[in-house]
Amino acid sequence: MIEINPARPRAPRSDGEQSRERLLHAALALFAQQGFAKTSTREIAEAAGTNLAAIKYYFGDKAGLYRAVFFELQSAPEEEIERFGGAQLSLRDALRGLYIGLIEPLKQGELTTLCMKLHMREMLEPTGLWAEEIDKGIRPMHEALVEVLCRHVGVARPDDEIQRLAVCVAALGVHLHVGRDVTDALAPNLNATPDALDRWLERLVMYAEAMVAAEVQRRRSTG
Repeated sequence: MIEINPARPRAPRSDGEQSRERLLHAALALFAQQGFAKTSTREIAEAAGTNLAAIKYYFGDKAGLYRAVFFELQSAPEEEIERFGGAQLSLRDALRGLYIGLIEPLKQGELTTLCMKLHMREMLEPTGLWAEEIDKGIRPMHEALVEVLCRHVGVARPDDEIQRLAVCVAALGVHLHVGRDVTDALAPNLNATPDALDRWLERLVMYAEAMVAAEVQRRRSTG
């Protein structure tokens, strides 16, 4: 799952912090559009209004900058798991926590779009970071969701059907990112405003609850 850090109030940044952030955002736009291999550090420095020495100072080299862009602009899996993985949470609250992490970034507009493009490009033109993202980011979140579903379906250990259910529950939210341009073309009102995105949150929780209920019923009927 791909989750971009929700916007948070920040204290005024120093000149160094501002320079580093400009480099991150300039690099994000160029890497997302052109890929790692076709993007030069000179292009990034020019787009950020800084110099090549700043890239070396803050990130070491182009690979270090790419890595920072890929990982720093998304929330840590631990933060996301804390939002939905608590054993004390009801199913509805757990699902709300899961989907908040997917809905809120959509309100950031172009930043989230560029991050999604970067991840898609990394899958097509791998540098090795996508495998790391799966192992250290997506896998822990999937396993936490599986635990939630086991608890609420009433099984001690996950089987293939719980794994399948977890993929489907997550897919409801992930598709809003992966298929954003398609949704905007087919039904633009669904993503047009923050209120419309909030409505997605309520609907995704409702749909996911129905999926979990269907799996519980399937298990009862098959004994």
